[in-house]
Amino acid sequence: MPKTTDEAEQVVFGSDPATGLRSIIIIHDTTLGPALGGVRMWPYAGEAEALADGLRLARAMTLKAAAAGLGLGGGAAIVIGDPARDKSEALLRAHGRFIATLGGRFIPVNDVGTGQADIEVIGRETAPVCDNGDPSPYTALGVLESIRAGLRAARGSGELAGATVAVQGAGNVGSHLTRLLRAESADVVIADLVGERARDVAERYGARLMSPQDIVSAPCDVFAPCALGEVVTEETLPRLRCRVIAGGANNVLAEPGLADELARRGILYAPDFLANAGGLVYLEGRLLGHDDARSTARVERVGGIVAGVFERAGREHITTVEAATAIAHARLAAHSPGS
Repeated sequence: MPKTTDEAEQVVFGSDPATGLRSIIIIHDTTLGPALGGVRMWPYAGEAEALADGLRLARAMTLKAAAAGLGLGGGAAIVIGDPARDKSEALLRAHGRFIATLGGRFIPVNDVGTGQADIEVIGRETAPVCDNGDPSPYTALGVLESIRAGLRAARGSGELAGATVAVQGAGNVGSHLTRLLRAESADVVIADLVGERARDVAERYGARLMSPQDIVSAPCDVFAPCALGEVVTEETLPRLRCRVIAGGANNVLAEPGLADELARRGILYAPDFLANAGGLVYLEGRLLGHDDARSTARVERVGGIVAGVFERAGREHITTVEAATAIAHARLAAHSPGS
């Protein structure tokens, strides 16, 4: 089984002509436990694009679980289609039957294009599923603690009061993160492609609005991407005016090599698969029967793990992505058969 490569243990393609289901399930690694992954429904151009996105998501989930010290593996499920037009109970149940063929090796949770109610429908055909409890507030809490760790490493103090944080995305995670930041008197600027959603969050918590086109270049202490991935690209990187990047989005860097350029520019990057690990920590807790208080305490430790990554990166003169990946790979290797 792969432990330190981009290869996946298993990739399966499913279709159901009666419901129009076209889906892909990627099990990246089950060294530490069953592969947990989001069910993402999106109108991809075709299977190649869907598979590429799924492989990225599944690999990130493996790294996230391993680096955060969890007993889970990484996976992803992709449903090709427009959730606003193509989603139906019949299609979701067909996807559930497809997941069931894997015999519990894959545990689904909601992702872009699906919600808790959709996972409940999928759960009528397969088990286990993560349909009990919303991980978004815990993802946001882990991001908050990662931001605190980043500020401490960048300027010697993790104090949030008076710090300016640019939040990209006003969805579930972005709105909860804004709430947490404002509760600690941080200055928050927020943007979302859905303007009404951003205005609602800004008014509710006392944040400032910015256009989606300008949020990447906002002068700030911390840039917190909380929407879709590939935010930092060769084109956007020169526009960044922050000291720290820590957010809830997956696959923030369009290319791995951009981590080197961020370091050269003095921008401290909290690897996305650790910064947003709080939701996964919470989901594992739900599967284990933990109450909310215990889950909260475990999620708050994410900041300490991120701080350790910053320290290792500085000590070994490597990027924070390399440091976090090394931690994940070491844990996978230690639990591999024959280790």
